[in-house]
Amino acid sequence: MYKKPAFGFLLSEFKEQAEQVALTQGMPGMRTQYIRGPVWGKTREQIRKQVIEGNNPVTGRPMMQEAIAKLTSPLTAAETDMSARKMDTGPETYTDTEDNLHKLFLDKRYTDFLPVVLPTKEKVDAMLAQTSHGPDEKLGTMNPGSVAGENWTYTVRHAAIAAVMAGCKPEYFPVILAIGSTGSTAVNISDNGFAGGAVINGKIRDEIGLNYDVGAVGPYAHANTTIGRAWSLLSINGGNSGKVGSTYMGTVGNPANLINIIIAENEELSPWEPLSVRRGFKKDENVVTLISGWGILSARNWAITDWSNTPNYSKNIQDIYRLQNPSLFGTFAVLSPPIANFVKDEGFDSVEKLTEFVTVPDPNAAKPKMGTGFDGPEGGAPKAKGPGGPPPGAAAKPGGPPPGAKPKAGGFGGGNFNVVVSGATNNNYWMIGGMMVGSSVQIDSWR
Repeated sequence: MYKKPAFGFLLSEFKEQAEQVALTQGMPGMRTQYIRGPVWGKTREQIRKQVIEGNNPVTGRPMMQEAIAKLTSPLTAAETDMSARKMDTGPETYTDTEDNLHKLFLDKRYTDFLPVVLPTKEKVDAMLAQTSHGPDEKLGTMNPGSVAGENWTYTVRHAAIAAVMAGCKPEYFPVILAIGSTGSTAVNISDNGFAGGAVINGKIRDEIGLNYDVGAVGPYAHANTTIGRAWSLLSINGGNSGKVGSTYMGTVGNPANLINIIIAENEELSPWEPLSVRRGFKKDENVVTLISGWGILSARNWAITDWSNTPNYSKNIQDIYRLQNPSLFGTFAVLSPPIANFVKDEGFDSVEKLTEFVTVPDPNAAKPKMGTGFDGPEGGAPKAKGPGGPPPGAAAKPGGPPPGAKPKAGGFGGGNFNVVVSGATNNNYWMIGGMMVGSSVQIDSWR
């Protein structure tokens, strides 16, 4: 068979990722011409001078001369080698001193670079004792969101190891299993800094000490902090995520990836049904619902928000929603109990009524321009593409739904607007941002 030389153009920042993909896909010698990035935001003249007439950032040689050479020189034996290589997940056990094991975990990037609890057999067994599921049972299959990462399958034992490393108490373990059963990564590959999160409902909030009062969304409770961290560690070591340069390409990065956004809903002080009930579960049923997107921030940071003496909160929420892109992540609001009750007093005694009001089309809005993808400058519907694509946070577990999972009624619904109530009553503050709701899983199925 005659083989013609060919190559692909790629930004130099993706060199490690491209080499990893080529290796695992059986093309270790694939020719690639690296160019200076980013290309978006440049004029034609800048692209001509910096890219076409510029140098390959990797080799320092003229780009066009290299391109011609790659098309005209015959393929070498190494370039025709089609044998695939699998990524090494490491041995099942390690034996060494504590100091050496901590160093090994850091050097091999098995951690989030904070100190971990070494997963000894005794500690892992104590975690496994909290579930009726077998340690070698398949829990999920995860991919960071691109062909750059292989699909890795992990077991209940792998989740127990992640939970121990994160510092979790054994009684937290069913929550971690429920999260892991979705196959959703906490650390997406995108060059955007996506964040992951979870909303927890039911009596388990008090059973394991989740915080839904002062500092509810912050690192101010052992359960919230370590459960979120365990999800990230499971994503890194069980799901092939978070490998900088290959399965993680966040241009700036998102600090939420460390412990994620773990929200226990303040059901007792909320004027509305909790999120789990609105998604088809029974009141007091223990449920975890995953969210993913840009993240959330204080509503005070939105210039459009009214901070007068008597603000109209429902209108504030609507105005912020209209700044978002409903076809991407939409809007996710975390209201403290006072704000939720203000909204109720404004005439919205259910989340359904609030959603209908918030998502009504703006009659004064200009027709959106066609989008150019996540990395483009204009609005409109985004297009999933490569490392800039959307996170798979809402995807169902490969191979079928996890135990206790229920489908979302009507998809995202309501123009992808969601609201939960959490936090304290000491002031009128709230959070809002662009995140979408994904899988909801019954926690008790994993006890």
